[in-house]
Amino acid sequence: MRSIAIDIGNTGGKYGVFEEDALVSQGSFKEQEGLPQAVASQTFDHAIIATVSGGAVEQIKAGLSVSGSIIELSAQTALPVSNDYKTPATLGADRIAAAVAANYFFPGRNCLTIDAGTAITYDFINERGHYRGGGIAPGIQMKFKALHNFTGRLPLIQGIHENFPLIGQTTQESLESGVLGGTVAEVEGIISAYRQKSDKLVVILCGGDAGFFESTVKHPIFVIPELVLIGLQRILRHNV
Repeated sequence: MRSIAIDIGNTGGKYGVFEEDALVSQGSFKEQEGLPQAVASQTFDHAIIATVSGGAVEQIKAGLSVSGSIIELSAQTALPVSNDYKTPATLGADRIAAAVAANYFFPGRNCLTIDAGTAITYDFINERGHYRGGGIAPGIQMKFKALHNFTGRLPLIQGIHENFPLIGQTTQESLESGVLGGTVAEVEGIISAYRQKSDKLVVILCGGDAGFFESTVKHPIFVIPELVLIGLQRILRHNV
């Protein structure tokens, strides 16, 4: 089976091409531009599309050559795990896909996924394969932009690095200390809280800022950049 999984996020999209269960190619695109022509011109047996914004889905679907099913992930889509979220219609498709992939990689384990992108999402699936929920927090760039936009004189900091100071001696350093240091402390604190509640917890990071946290968070973690795409592929396989 040749399939494609497409994840449309807040600031752009990602795609993964699968041969059976193997991810053979992947890439990213700007939502307004759609899939690269080199990918859109290929023929697939099945496709799955997930979006957090609702945009560009019809355009993407119209540009795909698919002989079988095109699944748009929603609250009605059958899942290979149990969903215990109280409001499944409001649950982000990327969040449940990450949890499905975590359960696939670590069956029988309690898993916490952390998707560090525009927002930082925390999602927990237990050892019995029940998705329980999690949390949503502002991402690093969102925090920097908020400080710039909602104050009169604070500059906009762009780019992140692991060598931020604890004690900032300039305004830029102080912003880096507060945002970067504060977000690392947040992530470490949430991981610690989950570890206190869950035995043998596995923590998996993905998202654009996962590399930053991989080098700054002291807890043992796995970084799987393709986690959401792999989760979408597992959901697609479950349905077709």
